[in-house]
Amino acid sequence: MGELEVENRKPEQRKKEQDKVQEQNKAQEQDQVQGQNTEQGISLEEAFAQLEEVIAHLETEEITLEQSFQEYNRGMQLLQYCNATIDQVEKRVLQINEDGGLDEF
Repeated sequence: MGELEVENRKPEQRKKEQDKVQEQNKAQEQDQVQGQNTEQGISLEEAFAQLEEVIAHLETEEITLEQSFQEYNRGMQLLQYCNATIDQVEKRVLQINEDGGLDEF
């Protein structure tokens, strides 16, 4: 029966290892995106304002196809930065909840 328990744990351990690697990769991607924007000294509020500018520019009729691709890419980078920043704040709040013994918000 001991052998069966070891065999049953192996897939669970593999799944945990895969999840851990995925979390590490996601964290590295978020750090890279946030690092690009924090080097510029941009706050979350400024990123949202820039996103609004990108949207407004994309909605104009005078924009060329090349400019629209550039604006789209800029908007996606800003969106990734915003998502990464919000994820970090949520993780901090969840960590505080765990340490303080409080429920999730």
